[in-house]
Amino acid sequence: MNRLFISAAHKSSGKTTLSIGLCRALVNQGYIVQPFKKGPDYIDPIWLSAATQRACHNLDFNTMFDQEIVQTLSHYGKAADINLIEANKGLYDGVALDGSDSNAALAKLIDSPVILVINAMGTTRGVAPLLLGYQAFDPNVQIAGVIYNLVGGARHEKKLRHVTQSYTDIPVLGVVHKNPIMEIEERHLGLMPSNEAVEAQQQIETIADLVQQQVDLSALVKIAKNASSLVSPSITTEILTNQQHTRTDKIRIAICQDPAFGFYYAGDLEALKNAGAELVIVNTLVDSVLPAVDALFIGGGFPETHMQTLSANQTMRHSLKIAIEAGLPTYAECGGLMYLAENIVWKGQSAAMVGIIPSDVIMSKKPQGRGYIKLSETEAMPWPYKTAKDTIINAHEFHYSRLDDLQEKGQFAYKVLRGYGINGQYDGWLYKNLLASYAHMRDTDKYHWAKRFVSFARNIKAKKITD
Repeated sequence: MNRLFISAAHKSSGKTTLSIGLCRALVNQGYIVQPFKKGPDYIDPIWLSAATQRACHNLDFNTMFDQEIVQTLSHYGKAADINLIEANKGLYDGVALDGSDSNAALAKLIDSPVILVINAMGTTRGVAPLLLGYQAFDPNVQIAGVIYNLVGGARHEKKLRHVTQSYTDIPVLGVVHKNPIMEIEERHLGLMPSNEAVEAQQQIETIADLVQQQVDLSALVKIAKNASSLVSPSITTEILTNQQHTRTDKIRIAICQDPAFGFYYAGDLEALKNAGAELVIVNTLVDSVLPAVDALFIGGGFPETHMQTLSANQTMRHSLKIAIEAGLPTYAECGGLMYLAENIVWKGQSAAMVGIIPSDVIMSKKPQGRGYIKLSETEAMPWPYKTAKDTIINAHEFHYSRLDDLQEKGQFAYKVLRGYGINGQYDGWLYKNLLASYAHMRDTDKYHWAKRFVSFARNIKAKKITD
């Protein structure tokens, strides 16, 4: 498998923008490029998918076993000419102090050559000890080249090239000059999702053009082709063995996919389909009512930035409330939870939402829950895991909002072992057949949820028919 691992020395080096540009530039040269993203992330994969027109898949130590990571890369990458894996944060950064969940650990696990992106602002000779240190820190990491980013001009570029050549054996594969055109609008959760950007495709093309002019793509392709053979274990993961879940009695699940709600893992959507679900796309901003479906899935996103439009669509809000009150199996994550509350309050304004959760959502300037979260299922979980009592659920949360004095505490599906969730102790608020949580799940071998949700919806549908 031809592959490259794009990492950086530290966060905010421009790694994501460069990865987007590299993907599209290679596509424009006729290559089939399959993108991957390390860690829990929705926004970068949206951009990488848009750049390649192929679903980006996440590789994450927290939610996946090592074997599953290698299998996922091998499975989705086998049909591509080049596989591009984008890291998160710095090359040696991770939660574990021993580096076992770092980008370097992933690069070694998948035996991939690393292209190091360096933010060169304000430095020249200083890049030499940095590069030498990154090489020496773990000699088993293959640093195959460096791309300097945010370079000040031709003179700055000349110095960087000279220093690198004089003190290291790392080839300079590109020097990208500082240019406001290369900047993608940011907000509190990171890069703006491309499903919100009207001119996203044009911006991707513009970035790709600049990258192609300043990066040696042929050298990158050569490095990718020289990557060693990937030894993939025999496929055992449920995500990749979907034939056994094929059914003829499809369950129609509405998926809210629009500028307000766009946070879905490609693997989770595949898992729902493999479990017998037919996904029906719903736009909460413009569609008038919920179509005839057997279940509903509202993922995360930015409902606060669209709260006035969401509120103005009264027929959709009313339609959702009636459906959930009538017992429609519903799963809502983070932004979906916010949408189902009474109101969203942000920047001195309030907008009415669906009104199922008896609480207002208050937006804060600082994160209320951030990072990896560990949960365990309670006995109230409506679609429990087969070994729930012994299972610690690894998920993640990143929300600036909180539920303000949840009036009816009710029951919860999860006990929070690490993180915050809804109230610091519990997450997954339950009402009738609704489960709404701040935690973002991934359907992996560590915790499959998609098939259980589809089975739950199927059972509810069958019960209604018999009743």
